[in-house]
Amino acid sequence: MTNPTRRALLSGTGLAIVASSVSGPLAGAAPRPQAARADLFIGTGGDGHTYPGAALPFGMVQLGPDTDTARWATCSGYHKGDGSIMGFSHTHLSGTGIGDMLDVLVVPTRGAVQLQPGPLDEPDKGYRQRYSAELAEPGYYRVALESGVRAELTVGERTGWHRYTFPAGPGHILIDLSHLVMEGPNAPPLMDDASLTIDADGTLTGGRRVFRWAKGRRIHFAMQLSRKPDRIAFYGDDDAPAAAGATGVTGKRLKAVLHYDDAGAAPLLVRCGISAVDVAGARANLKAEGTDWNFDRRRTAAAKIWADHLGTVKVSGGTPDQRTIMASAVYHSLLAPTLFSDVDGRYVGLDRKAHRLEGKGRAYSTYSLWDTYRALHPLLTLIQLARAQELVADLIRQTQQSPFGPPVWPLQGVETGCMIGWHAVPVLAEARAKGIPADYAAAWPGIAKRSFDFTTPDLDNSRGIRPYDEKGYVPADTVFESVSRTLEYAYDDYASAHIADVAGATADAARLRKRSGNWRNVFDASIGFARPRLSDGTWTAPYDPIQLGHSKKWRDYTESNGWQATFLNQHDIHGLIAAMGGDAAFEAKLDALFAAPSTLPADAPPDISGLVGQYAHGNEPSHHVAYMYAYCGAPWKTQAMVRRLLTTMYKADPDGIIGNDDCGQMSAWFILSALGFYPVDPVSATYVLGSPLFDRAEVKVGAGRTLVVEARGNAPDRPYVQRVTWNGKPWTKSWIAHADLVKGGTLAFDMGATPNRTFGAAKTDRPA
Repeated sequence: MTNPTRRALLSGTGLAIVASSVSGPLAGAAPRPQAARADLFIGTGGDGHTYPGAALPFGMVQLGPDTDTARWATCSGYHKGDGSIMGFSHTHLSGTGIGDMLDVLVVPTRGAVQLQPGPLDEPDKGYRQRYSAELAEPGYYRVALESGVRAELTVGERTGWHRYTFPAGPGHILIDLSHLVMEGPNAPPLMDDASLTIDADGTLTGGRRVFRWAKGRRIHFAMQLSRKPDRIAFYGDDDAPAAAGATGVTGKRLKAVLHYDDAGAAPLLVRCGISAVDVAGARANLKAEGTDWNFDRRRTAAAKIWADHLGTVKVSGGTPDQRTIMASAVYHSLLAPTLFSDVDGRYVGLDRKAHRLEGKGRAYSTYSLWDTYRALHPLLTLIQLARAQELVADLIRQTQQSPFGPPVWPLQGVETGCMIGWHAVPVLAEARAKGIPADYAAAWPGIAKRSFDFTTPDLDNSRGIRPYDEKGYVPADTVFESVSRTLEYAYDDYASAHIADVAGATADAARLRKRSGNWRNVFDASIGFARPRLSDGTWTAPYDPIQLGHSKKWRDYTESNGWQATFLNQHDIHGLIAAMGGDAAFEAKLDALFAAPSTLPADAPPDISGLVGQYAHGNEPSHHVAYMYAYCGAPWKTQAMVRRLLTTMYKADPDGIIGNDDCGQMSAWFILSALGFYPVDPVSATYVLGSPLFDRAEVKVGAGRTLVVEARGNAPDRPYVQRVTWNGKPWTKSWIAHADLVKGGTLAFDMGATPNRTFGAAKTDRPA
């Protein structure tokens, strides 16, 4: 039988490939892979929510420009296209859907002192400044402000470094400790305690307590300047000036202005250490890194660190834009979680108490676990193994210290409880399955508390867990987002059972494994969709898989609808296939998902973006779905769709990430998928093969080992895998184990323009 054309194969399934320029020769050796130049502005426009400031990999400080604080588009404090900059703050979130941070704003400027930023559309009414000549590189940021000041930023691990070059004449530095994210003109007070003090040695210190997203988090700082100001003025609440000669001020919304009669006499340098523990911690962090005033040395050191980290993934082939996207994705995937322990080992635990680590241990913050357990953490187990081990140890500590059990979305020593489930557990279970050493049993009491103790303090993430345990599902008439909760709690149960095994809790492990099958109780086999169910066991009616809820009271799904949630099952895909009626029915259902009209209800959240049919690449519940074809014996459809997503959902532009990057998850999806594999179920410690984007990739997987991925005969119109070899030997499976890849070796794909429908089709070659 002759193969039908690609168009015939893909018609009606939503799997059409968008072609671009040929990525490389169809024969012959690919060029030597290189680390491309990262573009830090990718994701700063659209809804990517990234920032272009200076940071180190997983560093405590993220020093960068803020353009606005009052829009969802500026959750990171920055949006490309805003016409003015408010100043430069020391902490930022990368790609999140909720805003916080933006601590210790520094505003270098000239002219009359302005104490309010003014509105975005009228920058002349405040201290905002128009800007030009903006440049961002890993570890460095530069911009020209309309006041004539040239601002440059770089960082150490726990310190921010500024260099301001003023024109001749007077100028001043404003420190705005009242600056914070997402605060509109009518917002309630979000700070209740702040202080600013100029010490005898000229160090400006202070701190504040903030009630934004991480309610009650504290930040402290210690700041030094290369030149003593000619005078300093403090301002308290309502911008009331402190008494002349005052050496400090306390209140809620504080500011300080450092005046220089000839600011342009020489570049003015600022170095600032921060700490979540206390001012002493900030001072110690500053002392450890602030040993000189050599800004260029700091910049060079930061660039070297980034070069080493970005060099872990090198590619050749593809287009120049695709290589830039890859480098930028690696950059964004290495920003979080963020360092949270001071140089002396102290940090704030989720019990809100100060703790001290012994030896070389490190504490971390900014875990976007609902997002990142899917691809970011699996990526780190490949390219940042030592860091992954640190993160696992940290998550175990946090599980022990938190009154809620395993972390959900911990930020700066505060459990925000954001999103649903307790997805720290899949990260732990995955690490255990991959052989990363840790005291996993130490996390079990906290996991057991969240799983079985229904008197544990309730967070939104775990609502409905009692009926979930008793009825086998979360009822839609008593708990919001009930369908997604049932499905995600089931996955966490599956992961938790692995930790129970380590702890020797055999009965609990069996209970969890049984409960992990609760996904079946919200799957209506008669219609083939995950569907809300009422307390009396009946299904809600009528049902429309495009809708987000069965009533106007609340939604039944978390940032998704019935189409997307139906495929949320990651741990029992073969069970889902059987429930849908077998391989052919499951494949047809996937086809229908990608071919459905891309319409959403009027009340759909903006997170549901990047639609291909009803598949939503801009949000995490869909990220594994294109790879599910492999489970029913049609991996060629995975290959086509993954290639389509790689080439249409990412661009080398500010709006080049189709949804929130979510602390690197969207970027990690691109990296792994461009390499040719993806962890559908991270806990299984396996990857499903897809369609590699580049002709050749070299990935450092630790201890001098290198994973080489070759795509022979690769081109934009040749997305289909014809055959695969692993270290020169035929590989017939549509999946490969982490244990194989992490040893290093060569994974070679032969690519073609038409599908090889026998590759990976046999049941013995499908993912387990």
